[in-house]
Amino acid sequence: QVDLVESGGGLVQAGGSLRLACSASGNTFRTYAVGWFRQAPGKEREFVATISWSGGTTTYADSVKGRFIISRDNPKNMVYLQMNALKPEDTAVYSCAADRMASRMEDEYAFWGQGTQVTVSA
Repeated sequence: QVDLVESGGGLVQAGGSLRLACSASGNTFRTYAVGWFRQAPGKEREFVATISWSGGTTTYADSVKGRFIISRDNPKNMVYLQMNALKPEDTAVYSCAADRMASRMEDEYAFWGQGTQVTVSA
């Protein structure tokens, strides 16, 4: 069992930056891959980024590649999503998820946080 809590969301102007954090419980978190997903109002949840358990492999959605950076600090049980050059279309609820293998598919993740709202104003 892994409990996840996101933080760091908020309101930012277009072009600005935010860093989201995903905090996990338990001493096995370092063995889990983590994904970030987002869901905008009226839209389906979509993949944003993943990171392997070691942090050695990362993947990104094309829409955020070059602007977002996913990283992790296993001793602290934390995963981060640094979001730069934010656009109004990045507005969504961002959630982190964990499971044994990294995947772009939300159905592959057993553990989810409650989400944090990110709003980017034009």
